[in-house]
Amino acid sequence: MNVTELLRLLQAEHDETTARADGLREQIEQLTRALAEVEARLAEIVTTRKVIDSLALPDHAQASEEPATVYQRIVTAFNEHPERVFQVRDLHELLGLPTDEPSINVTRSRLGRLVRQGLLDQPGRGRYQKRT
Repeated sequence: MNVTELLRLLQAEHDETTARADGLREQIEQLTRALAEVEARLAEIVTTRKVIDSLALPDHAQASEEPATVYQRIVTAFNEHPERVFQVRDLHELLGLPTDEPSINVTRSRLGRLVRQGLLDQPGRGRYQKRT
């Protein structure tokens, strides 16, 4: 291989590497612009959430306390009766909760969540028991 051929190959590799570097710089610029847009949107969302939270704090705080209390009452009932298998309506009667269908459905959802979290077992359809 002579010097001219070596210089030609070196120039070809230089041109190829320069083109690749230019392509990568372009990608970096595109990603930098996209990141700036996403960060601006995140800042807007955070600001919006802060405004909404400040406006809705009294109602929000009251609403978030109620489910926690009901969940705690449900867990307490199962802890006090660890061997008992409850149906939702029986649990409502024990806790003094309304027995209308919408309330029963909300409790079914809560019990399903407690089953998925591993706190309760579901030995049969519509039947719930403390996991032992």
